[in-house]
Amino acid sequence: MTTKGMLRDRARGMRKEMSRAESAIWQIVRGGKLGVKFRRQHPVEGYIADFACVETKLIVEVDGVSHEDEAQLAYDAERTRVLAEAGWRVLRLRDAEVLSDVRVAERAIREALSG
Repeated sequence: MTTKGMLRDRARGMRKEMSRAESAIWQIVRGGKLGVKFRRQHPVEGYIADFACVETKLIVEVDGVSHEDEAQLAYDAERTRVLAEAGWRVLRLRDAEVLSDVRVAERAIREALSG
């Protein structure tokens, strides 16, 4: 069983080890640059969201190639379902998409925030 303290500690460690794509997204959303505050590696409903805007209940996930595995896809779908039931919206961005053109990712986040 995962406790809140365990999630918090794991999230702290994950903040120190962001991928290149996660770092690129953090540069877009940090410091209220999009008009709202995002938290990185934030515990939500028993999971750790890559980026979460508590105010708008938007989660931005940056998925690498490990998320293409069938078991991981099933896990992600269940996770999204649980988060949606709790009132959160989840925007999934592919690692490769972010790294190829970060402006596309920024537009997707802005659209999700306005919708």
